[in-house]
Amino acid sequence: MPLKFFPPLTPSQRFTVLNRAAGLSQKRPERGLTEPKHKTGGRNVYGRITSRRHGGGHKQLYRVIDFKRAVLDLPARVQAIEYDPNRSANLALIAYSNGVKTYILAPEGLAVGATIVASNKATTNDFHVGNNFPLELIPPSTRVHAVELVPGRGAQIARSAGTSLELVGVESGQAQLKMPSGELRFVHPQCRATIGVVGNGDHNQQSLGKAGRNRWLGKRPRVRGVAMNPVDHPNGGGQGKSKGGGGRQHLVSPWGQLAKGFVTRNRSKTSTSMIILHHNGRKPRGKK
Repeated sequence: MPLKFFPPLTPSQRFTVLNRAAGLSQKRPERGLTEPKHKTGGRNVYGRITSRRHGGGHKQLYRVIDFKRAVLDLPARVQAIEYDPNRSANLALIAYSNGVKTYILAPEGLAVGATIVASNKATTNDFHVGNNFPLELIPPSTRVHAVELVPGRGAQIARSAGTSLELVGVESGQAQLKMPSGELRFVHPQCRATIGVVGNGDHNQQSLGKAGRNRWLGKRPRVRGVAMNPVDHPNGGGQGKSKGGGGRQHLVSPWGQLAKGFVTRNRSKTSTSMIILHHNGRKPRGKK
């Protein structure tokens, strides 16, 4: 996807780099596949702020996406590639031969007019971008995205722009996946996955250029704790960067929770047993 650079005619344009994806549909989204999206401003049901730095932003409609790909052995034609304000990836509007329309994540290389299918059986020539199969049918070393963690639950892994997983292989009734972080883990071989890499890979190369564009996204200003007073934050205070304050101590949240240097994953999670190798190269406890 091409990046658009702007001439430095204004202070904001000097640093603005936007992702102007070519070929995106300019029509309104499919009406039957959208839902209203209520903004909370980071507040819970009692009106208290539980998520800081949320608020404002442009109105958005939520696009209902088919993460399960449950319509099997029925060819679908790609009618449009559309922008989605709720995620980094673009969407593909597909229409099945029976007239049903759904949204799916648009993989890289999927064009308008292409035909895709989801099935529980496959031949050597079926592994094209956008097709969906159980992991046990997909050849090793294939790049996949929108992968299920539990069969039938719907895709949960590799859904953001430019991401994909590598199917290492299927052995002893377990499919082995390599995550973008380098983590290796087992997944049930009947979990479904879509062939290819999620499109819009230049999304992370954007530079918003000005604070106002962040406000359009619903993000309020973020003030560093080290820039606050001691009454407002544990890392605040001091004349500049001092030993007693200003960030020379352990960085913590406003309530004292450490921000760096400790494991955040709960080791008692049942899914830990499915991890072969962590992203840092270490094996889980108890595994040799």
